[in-house]
Amino acid sequence: MIHLPASGASGTFVHPALFYRGQADYLAGVGGFVRAALAADEPVLVAVPGPRLDSLREDLGTTTTGVTWTDMTQLGRNPGRILAALQEFADRHPGRPARIVGEPIWPGRSRAEVLEATRHEALINTAFAGRPATVLCPYDVLGLPAAVVSDARRTHPTLLADGAALASPDYADAPSVCADCDEPLPEPDGGAPPLAYTHGQLSEVRAHAEAFARGTALSAARRGDLLLAVGEATANSLAHGGGRGELRLWSTAGSGAGAGAGVVAEIRDGGRLADPLAGRRRPALASAHGGRGLWMIHQLCDLVEIRASEGGFTLRLHMTIY
Repeated sequence: MIHLPASGASGTFVHPALFYRGQADYLAGVGGFVRAALAADEPVLVAVPGPRLDSLREDLGTTTTGVTWTDMTQLGRNPGRILAALQEFADRHPGRPARIVGEPIWPGRSRAEVLEATRHEALINTAFAGRPATVLCPYDVLGLPAAVVSDARRTHPTLLADGAALASPDYADAPSVCADCDEPLPEPDGGAPPLAYTHGQLSEVRAHAEAFARGTALSAARRGDLLLAVGEATANSLAHGGGRGELRLWSTAGSGAGAGAGVVAEIRDGGRLADPLAGRRRPALASAHGGRGLWMIHQLCDLVEIRASEGGFTLRLHMTIY
């Protein structure tokens, strides 16, 4: 069994990447981590893709009382939702070290999803700093591209492989990793004409988005989610983005691994993103700093891509047809 640095009441946060090769390796590493947590009477959250979840449950048998199980393909469909769920689990156990298994990247993820999941992995280090918790992140080194494994070495201070734990020589701070995740957003096939808007024009924006959504294969419920997300994003433009913005809408055919057919809404304005964790953690009801709109957008959409630069703020909202 691999012995990790303890996450104790002193506030130590431990964030290792587990590089596994095949099922037996996975069950030994992750199963051993869970068993150690249960033996120490620590609360455990296991958030991994469904098939892995089933095999872990079977392997651990009746020893899993007290484990919270979550299918990461549902929780982490939009990687921007994951961090809040991990923090909320830790918050439910004040004064106790929390043990968490989180596998946000699996074979078949699209490039855009991988970038946002990598951003999530980097931001964990910021969000959990000073908290008594361990977040173990498994990586399938046989099924994932080499670049993904390389990025894991940058987002995790500790690496676990072949029965050994060692400090990652490639570990980088969150701002550096997040900057590298800001790859240029590809233009839609065939283009998408922008609709400019300013104060007093949000009803026109909604009508435009509603007319577009009716012409897609989105269900009525998903169309409602899209309109709500667009409404929040465009309202934020008026409040925080210089009082004006542009909306573009287009459909995607769903070519490529992990990229389903769907609808994309892009909002551009002159805003800034002061807090890289905005939208990724639940804002307090009494918070005076806002952030509720971006939080809601993350909950409604299947993927949220954010690009912030000197030229302004770009938000891409993806709704998959299923």
